[in-house]
Amino acid sequence: MIRPARLKRRAEFKAAAKGIRVQRTTFTLQARRRDADESAADGARVGFTVTKKIGNAVVRNRIKRRLRALAFQFSDEFDSATDYVIVARRDALGAPFADLGEELRQALGAAGAKLDRPPVRKRA
Repeated sequence: MIRPARLKRRAEFKAAAKGIRVQRTTFTLQARRRDADESAADGARVGFTVTKKIGNAVVRNRIKRRLRALAFQFSDEFDSATDYVIVARRDALGAPFADLGEELRQALGAAGAKLDRPPVRKRA
């Protein structure tokens, strides 16, 4: 198992926010395929967002630790040419780790299906 690379710059998070979204009870998964000119050799890149609305620093850090462990455990299921951002909800703190894993697996499958769809052309 290889630890997925991390998204660290704001521009990377904003770019992922423009991609697709998959809602779950404990988090929202944002995903965006990287362009061909961007480095695909890095593999999957994952970022984590926990807002101040969730709680104080102790609570936010505990949630981020759980999400990082989850991303490491399921690193084989991330698409190598995609950037992901996991936006936590308050329920992520108390949810059993196995349930978080199952939700992430489902969200990754749904995100992959959405990303593989052809783009919808808007009428002028």
